[in-house]
Amino acid sequence: MIVAFSVTPLGVGEDVGEYVARAVKVVRDSGLPNRTDAMFTSVEGEWDEVMPVIRAAVDAVAEVAPRVSLVLKADVRPGVTDALTAKVESVERHLSTS
Repeated sequence: MIVAFSVTPLGVGEDVGEYVARAVKVVRDSGLPNRTDAMFTSVEGEWDEVMPVIRAAVDAVAEVAPRVSLVLKADVRPGVTDALTAKVESVERHLSTS
């Protein structure tokens, strides 16, 4: 599965990069395939691998923020691996032939 999620600290002001970096570090340290962009971090793995990482990312932000907002979207496809890369490559391939 791929889960795209966003962890937002609330009550800490407008500059949240320092807080969000705590969540991203948890994901990167997990060893699971992941990608971060301006809006979401995506992580790929099995349910039992991905969900504890997301919880740990939220907990890392909750340690320094009074409130945390979590948004997530999941693509659950049993048996599919490397979709994080393959989906983007498919779009790029179609763009290059247009």
